[in-house]
Amino acid sequence: SIVLTDEIKPDAKETMRELSKLGIKTKMFTGDKEEVAIRIANEVGINEVKAEMLPQNKYAELEKILEQKQNSNKKVAYVGDGINDSPVLARADIGISMGGIGSSSAIEASDMVIMTDELGKILEAINTSKKTNKIIKQNLTFSIGVKLLILLFSLFGIADMWEAVFADVGTTLITIFNTIRILRWGIK
Repeated sequence: SIVLTDEIKPDAKETMRELSKLGIKTKMFTGDKEEVAIRIANEVGINEVKAEMLPQNKYAELEKILEQKQNSNKKVAYVGDGINDSPVLARADIGISMGGIGSSSAIEASDMVIMTDELGKILEAINTSKKTNKIIKQNLTFSIGVKLLILLFSLFGIADMWEAVFADVGTTLITIFNTIRILRWGIK
């Protein structure tokens, strides 16, 4: 007998471990036989597995997940690479396709494409987005705070036109320099 199996991506175990540390629940939807899917899920560390699924089954299962999380601020990401994944990639809050081996329809339906097919890039995207959110909040707090302070000073006659110019142009420049810090995090 000849047995053919897909090779597990080298960074799959580490990525699943890190996603779990972040509190992200992982599920695998696959058209593969159940015994193969369970073995791979156990080997890699995926929380839940649904096997022998057709595209419409994947879509229906995603709809259930989206209904469950409806009143929370959680997001559902779906990672896929095939034409069978296209409807689910388009419906998920965040559709992520593997661009190197992915079909053109999967890539087109996605919000994000990982061209190198490295699952670890998902972690990079999550970490970068968290840091970016932090910087956005810093920029908003700083810029609104300075503008309110200058407005308050101008009401009492303490601030004049130069302070107003700083509140506008100066804070813009400072927030731009603060935002440039994102580049130091090694976005690749």
